[in-house]
Amino acid sequence: MRRTIVTVVVVGACAAAAAAAPGMTASPQAPKKITSKGVGQVKLGKTFAKLREQGLVGKLRPGCELGGPQTRSARLLSPLSGTVDFTLTNPRKATDITIRGGAEARGVGIGDKIADIKAAFVKRRIDHTQEDVFGLTFVFVPNKNNPRLMFAVDVDTKKITLIGTPVIAVCE
Repeated sequence: MRRTIVTVVVVGACAAAAAAAPGMTASPQAPKKITSKGVGQVKLGKTFAKLREQGLVGKLRPGCELGGPQTRSARLLSPLSGTVDFTLTNPRKATDITIRGGAEARGVGIGDKIADIKAAFVKRRIDHTQEDVFGLTFVFVPNKNNPRLMFAVDVDTKKITLIGTPVIAVCE
């Protein structure tokens, strides 16, 4: 009888502990939101110093060599994956953000397909002209002349590999 009571108390205590600590059993964080203004708390126009102070980006490092010797970028810190490019002069301000993971635009994220982009964005332009050069199909929202968001879809897998706001800085 005593053994049964102890077992019931232990099982009850474990159940109560599990219910009291939902963070331990909860799924990973919801993805950050990508908009034309930025990704999560990383906003276009914010200075590198402010983003670094908030713990959103890593160290400032040289950017794409095709942009010249003054280009600078920084890696996004977890839970986001990607990079932020900055202006050429001080104070360095965010000009574009490229996402490799951890964020979605209207529910469309890395690994989704062009059909998902079409469903979420009525106004968009699909550009197949760079497929031979980069192996990517680019999708511009709303269009190529005035992009607010840009998606890169791998030609082979047909899945989104990069999302940029307002554009993806291609450096190859």
